[in-house]
Amino acid sequence: MLLLRLERAVNRFSDLLGKIAAVLFVLMLFNVFIDVVSRYVFNDVSIALQELEWHLFATMFLLAIPYTLRAGGHVRVDLVYDRLAPAARAWIDLFGCLFLLLPFCLLVAWYGIGFSHEAYLLGETSGDPGGLPYRWLIKAAIPLALFATAVSGIGLLLKSVNCLRAQSVADRQR
Repeated sequence: MLLLRLERAVNRFSDLLGKIAAVLFVLMLFNVFIDVVSRYVFNDVSIALQELEWHLFATMFLLAIPYTLRAGGHVRVDLVYDRLAPAARAWIDLFGCLFLLLPFCLLVAWYGIGFSHEAYLLGETSGDPGGLPYRWLIKAAIPLALFATAVSGIGLLLKSVNCLRAQSVADRQR
């Protein structure tokens, strides 16, 4: 029962990140609209608006990864995976999380902290005149998103364990 509650809590976190990513998508659309109108109607180019487009896109994409993992939209060999029994899929997800997803996420997140911290210490800004300051903010989105993806991976791991436990109980009752 505790594992089910923990899985649901992790899933709520992943769902929240998906909603934040959706809001960022809408903000990005408005930003692109304003940039295009100002450029082609008013002949006014804003480097800051152009950089904000890719900042919003990158953040949206990074925060959508944990939700996509939770929703089962991540890449895998679905042609084979979908034909397997639920227990076999749970084993694949369990080992995939333990030996591929979690080590990768934690490794990149760990090194991403230093990457963004260095940008902060250097006071890194845009290289373009009129660009955005605080480049460390967008760089900090990388470790944040990968830690969040690791949390979502733990949710998938819990889902796999819960599936295997349910299968074990069902087998014992037969």
